[in-house]
Amino acid sequence: MSEQVPAEYRIEDLAHHSGATVRTIRAYQDRGLLPKPERRGRSNVYRDTHLARLRQIADLLDRGYTLASIKELLEAWDAGRGLGGVLGLVAEVHGPWTDEEAARISRDELNERFGGTPDDRAVDEACELGVLERVPGSPEEFLVPSPQELAVAAELYAAGVPLPAITGHLRELRGQVEHIASRFLEFTTEHVFARYLDRLPPSDADAAEAATLVRRLRPLAQQTVDAELARAMRLFATRHLQRHLGAAGPPHPAGPAPVALPAETVRAVAELVGPEHVAAFVRAATERELQARTMNDLARRGGG
Repeated sequence: MSEQVPAEYRIEDLAHHSGATVRTIRAYQDRGLLPKPERRGRSNVYRDTHLARLRQIADLLDRGYTLASIKELLEAWDAGRGLGGVLGLVAEVHGPWTDEEAARISRDELNERFGGTPDDRAVDEACELGVLERVPGSPEEFLVPSPQELAVAAELYAAGVPLPAITGHLRELRGQVEHIASRFLEFTTEHVFARYLDRLPPSDADAAEAATLVRRLRPLAQQTVDAELARAMRLFATRHLQRHLGAAGPPHPAGPAPVALPAETVRAVAELVGPEHVAAFVRAATERELQARTMNDLARRGGG
């Protein structure tokens, strides 16, 4: 059985297979991100290991990592510390945080759901917010990352909410939700993930265990927000309805309401007439005051 001959690439071939430019490949070599090629005569020879490394770099760049952080990860890999767990953690964090699947919608369908009249300004704003994404080469079609979010906007519009008010509300809501997400990450990092991330980059085993925890904790943020939002909506919706219906609180019971007297007044009356006669004295004093005010009012009317 013959051994398979390892693939060899010239730099132009490597660029073609990896999608990187020749200039980029040389820049990666200069920064130490890519192993040096084998020198054969006057030519450089690259192998599958170089192609795999270029694809790793491209994947990490797509996930938002800087070249400096990628270099640290790759150096750890080359030092034998392993990168499989780290890449698994990266993939887990970067993966979808919802079961919702993206959909597509045509411009005609979009117009129909929002009043039937084309509104280029509203479409541009929806694309800016990421509610819609333009499909390259297909100007009459859009990707909808969250069909639920678009459905909510359509329901609000049908209920009479103007599109500018909907987008303005979404901007405000997004800022508040991003703050909640940031606080949740700070909280879980402090109490859960800090022990896995002490070393940068983390060991392969620590990164793999952290990825498992991400999978376990992922639904907790949404479950907590859902529960708290339901509680708050029930509380504030009830208050809102009471205010608009003129019922600021529970109805008062029929009949006279008790009046609390200052403790010093009660004590003084008790010393004067005895504790057992306090209620009768207060009642008599009140009746006398009411009678006096009635007599004064009658005299004032008669003298006028």
